[in-house]
Amino acid sequence: MEASAQTLARAIGARVKHERRTLGWTLDGLAERAGVSRRMVVSVEQGTVNPSVGTLLRLSDALGVGLPALVEPPASKSPKLMRGGSGAVLWTGEHGGRGILVAGTEPPDVVELWDWALHPGERHESEAHSAGTRELLHLLEGTIMIEVDGQTYELVAGDALTFFGDTDHWYANVSSAPARFSLAVFEPGVGAGPRSEIADA
Repeated sequence: MEASAQTLARAIGARVKHERRTLGWTLDGLAERAGVSRRMVVSVEQGTVNPSVGTLLRLSDALGVGLPALVEPPASKSPKLMRGGSGAVLWTGEHGGRGILVAGTEPPDVVELWDWALHPGERHESEAHSAGTRELLHLLEGTIMIEVDGQTYELVAGDALTFFGDTDHWYANVSSAPARFSLAVFEPGVGAGPRSEIADA
């Protein structure tokens, strides 16, 4: 991992450990509630792994804190300014694309704001989020393909797509030019229960 990714991994690990201990849960207890392996929980807490977005969602939901809380300090009532380049890079593509969590709200009804860049040939697969999750995507540059629950959509710059994110979906850039989009994710009732079992990624 590069230095910035290591710093983020350590910060996430410290927050996960703090929240787990606050709840009085063992490593096995968190692993069971989140539907991930004990080994993954240990690796996350030690900051030695760059976990997938899906794994982070499972851990944050099980802990009842929401994904934004794992990558930034607890929110206050004061406005919070996020300067360009200060968001948490939670996904990187093989050709330089990035998924950056730039802002978010506290549970139980969590809203995440993402800045995504997909380079030609890159694809991000997302497992089903918790029940009732909605996603609002606005394509700023380029062309992308999106599949939601087996149906495929092609978006060009200026297009927007709203869909339920509680089913498997993916985003892909099959063109020859970079694409960039803004993504808002609304996840109601964070902490209401564990996600379904998946393999660690």
